[in-house]
Amino acid sequence: MPRARYKQLVDQLAADIRCGALAPGTRLPTHRELAAQRGIALVTASRVYAELHAMGLVSGETGRGTFVRETSLAPGHGIDQPATEGGMLDLNFNYPTLPGQADLLRQALRQLALSGDLEALLRYQPHAGRPHERALLARHLTDQGLPVTAQQVLIVNGAQHGLALTLQTLLKPGDVVAVDTLTYPGFKAAAAARGVELLAIPCDASGPDFAALAALCRTRRVRAIYSMPTLHNPLGWVLDQRQRERLVDIAREHDLLIIEDAAYAFLASSAPAPLAALAPERTVHVSGFSKNIATGLRVGYLTAPAVWVAALERSIRASTWNTPGIMTALVCAWIEDGTLARLQAQKREDARCRQALARRVLAGLQPIGHEAGYFLWLPLPAEVRADQVVARLLREQVAVSTAEPFSTSEQVPHALRLALGSVTLAQLEDGLDKVRQAIAHFAY
Repeated sequence: MPRARYKQLVDQLAADIRCGALAPGTRLPTHRELAAQRGIALVTASRVYAELHAMGLVSGETGRGTFVRETSLAPGHGIDQPATEGGMLDLNFNYPTLPGQADLLRQALRQLALSGDLEALLRYQPHAGRPHERALLARHLTDQGLPVTAQQVLIVNGAQHGLALTLQTLLKPGDVVAVDTLTYPGFKAAAAARGVELLAIPCDASGPDFAALAALCRTRRVRAIYSMPTLHNPLGWVLDQRQRERLVDIAREHDLLIIEDAAYAFLASSAPAPLAALAPERTVHVSGFSKNIATGLRVGYLTAPAVWVAALERSIRASTWNTPGIMTALVCAWIEDGTLARLQAQKREDARCRQALARRVLAGLQPIGHEAGYFLWLPLPAEVRADQVVARLLREQVAVSTAEPFSTSEQVPHALRLALGSVTLAQLEDGLDKVRQAIAHFAY
């Protein structure tokens, strides 16, 4: 088929989709049917669909075929998770807060203003944080089951910064990182910026398939594994001790760097020891204070083997120089006076309440999540398409995420990820009821 004719077919189908002649949800001919209808080679038909898929106009679904996607979604919804517009009920992003947190901030700022250390906060800080603050974090982590020294702790501008620093410092473009089939979108973005290849490990609601991970390491030169063992985002699992030991065994056998993300770990009150405690020689442990305190306080930390600390510190210097001293001082004061512990306990209770509400409203839809998690994974019935549900919800001023931002495999499941922590309980119940109705509308 001449190139011009091939392009004409792509353009024709794209135009039919964009003008509505081919409506969202329309099942397109199979590759063989398209080839026969148009008198083209099977490989060319596959190429046509591949280009339409790259344009975001169709989606291929194993065992079902190729379907026209919903193109009326706001740019980025289901792909890059844009900020929610004003007036929209946000079940897309999580920024959990509690009543009275603003008053806590006012009080903390007053206390900080009266401290004798105020002038020091106006100057550049050491790249990895001030020594006494690193020591405080080390004591805090040791109390939480992760024994580290102050020299192993580096203070960063939020957990996302910590993940990006780890990739920038310890991996090279082209390196391979094993990740769960569904994983945190921020890590995908950081990996893409570094030019790192992500290979998907099959997983289910209980954890990753470690046999598949071991097989992958035997066939590819895997350099690292990215893991959220305690309250996985988006599936909510907490790996048990046996699973953690299996992961560590594989990492040691194949000399893998372990990148452990513990952003939501505070919500699981009785989890096994972190991976960094089981494999301290090869694990970078990353977390922060966005979820357990507030997203606006961009303070995070990472811990690493001593041999990597100097290189990581140089990366902090190259990227941000240091974490703002005022923010770090506030967080450290709240750790020291017990405010952090109180907030975490209150948020665990708040999350449990929201989970119970969500499971009541969505009864019969089999949501997946942790009993104290701030999000739910909602697989859709076989006949329901995620893009159509999201588009309908957007028209009703409710923002949710599809599986696309979380997926690392070619086949994206039809599912929704629901953030439960950014609205009032009354708003949450209303939004979830609209989700239930939207799914029912497309089910048959």
